[in-house]
Amino acid sequence: MTDLTKLSLAAARKGLIDKSFTSSELTGAYLGAIEKANPSLNAYVAVTGEQALGMAKASDAKLAQGQGGALEGIPLGIKDLFATKGVHTQAASHILDGFKPEYESSVTANLWRDGAVMLGKLNMDEFAMGSSNETSYYGNVINPFRATGSNANLVPGGSSGGSAAAVSAWLCAGATATDTGGSIRQPAAFTGTVGIKPTYGRCSRWGTVAFASSLDQAGPIARTVEDAALMLTSMAGFDVKDSTSVDVAVPDFAAAVERGVKGLTIGVPREYRQDGMPAEIEQLWRQGLDWLRAEGATVKDISLPHTKYALPAYYIVAPAEASSNLARYDGVKYGLRVTGKDITDMYELTRAAGFGREVKRRIMIGTYVLSAGYFDAYYVKAQKVRTLIKKDFEDAFQAGVDAILTPATPSAAFGIGDEAMANDPVKMYLNDIFTVTVNMAGLPGIAVPAGKDGQGLPLGLQLIGKPFDEETLFAAARVIERSADMDFSPKPWW
Repeated sequence: MTDLTKLSLAAARKGLIDKSFTSSELTGAYLGAIEKANPSLNAYVAVTGEQALGMAKASDAKLAQGQGGALEGIPLGIKDLFATKGVHTQAASHILDGFKPEYESSVTANLWRDGAVMLGKLNMDEFAMGSSNETSYYGNVINPFRATGSNANLVPGGSSGGSAAAVSAWLCAGATATDTGGSIRQPAAFTGTVGIKPTYGRCSRWGTVAFASSLDQAGPIARTVEDAALMLTSMAGFDVKDSTSVDVAVPDFAAAVERGVKGLTIGVPREYRQDGMPAEIEQLWRQGLDWLRAEGATVKDISLPHTKYALPAYYIVAPAEASSNLARYDGVKYGLRVTGKDITDMYELTRAAGFGREVKRRIMIGTYVLSAGYFDAYYVKAQKVRTLIKKDFEDAFQAGVDAILTPATPSAAFGIGDEAMANDPVKMYLNDIFTVTVNMAGLPGIAVPAGKDGQGLPLGLQLIGKPFDEETLFAAARVIERSADMDFSPKPWW
């Protein structure tokens, strides 16, 4: 029998329906792979083996009767940001030590409704704050890829580094992830996987630990464009429990994958051509445009003039919302508690011990920009800039552009503990330069592997779409995936 863990989600789904193997066999194969690889990769912070086999057994009973949901029996990894009833949910933070919620997030509830199996909880940057998965209380996730001829460990990207690494290393058929400023698309690009951040409001945020509420959005990381489409169809949907959830029908995203791009207009924003951009990123971008042209798309230069303000505005809005959201972690009702001489002392000691360095940095930035005397100068101004960024995209779409193609990241994966990044947080923040505009405007964006750099590391391209037009992104991403026609599997070293 083929190694079951190497099957795409779509192929695994077909195999289960055809009764070529059972969900128990598939789940067992993934649990075996996790046991072998996780000590090296650190992708999972909790493995729910017993629960997974129980869910698989229930799926097998349904499949035997020709029943079951859209993802019946498919084993998935869940980012540690999603509440899972009775199971470790700590946002990879010390301050949520021992927290096991009494409720299920809407996104995971949708997946279990459709028959998916939970393998465990995936590592991430603490509270989703980071671009390299180096801020987790549980330690770094290691990228399954290594540069040709090197044994140096690389970052998998962040904050959904555990999700991306687990999918890339065949430790789950697909994974849930979240994206506040690029946290799905950047790790997908670093690991040769496909990641989509859907339109803001497409997936419910209820039961997902909040970072920046007006920017956070759940989405899948998967091995192929079709797999990502299958997962998003199950994850998405209107939810009355989330006031920002939008009541629009969820299309069958997988049906749009092979639609092609004939007749579409693809925008190329001139502001995304950064000074010092590596030649291989520029070359890949051109190659992507050539592939789309060859399939019948028209390419059009466009301007998104406020792009240069996106990163500074984002790093005002996101920390401000984080500072407000993270005020609830105080040691009183759940999680870590460090005893003090009085309640104020307990708050201070708990938060000092419970939050990591990067989270503290962002809380302080956020508290500062929201404070009296600075609110108008920073936060209000940043929100005005955000409106202008959104209008740039609206103008481009009104001028006939159907989707926009850009690089996903300014480079391939870099080394863990990279000194330049560690000593300069701004340099690390620049990793999100191509992705934050999408969150600021609430638009859908997909990262698809499209090539490799000179060291054999994956590089991704990003497609940005109109609100609630993820279908066009899946169709265009599939053209790039098919045209690239490369194997984006890491060579196992673990």
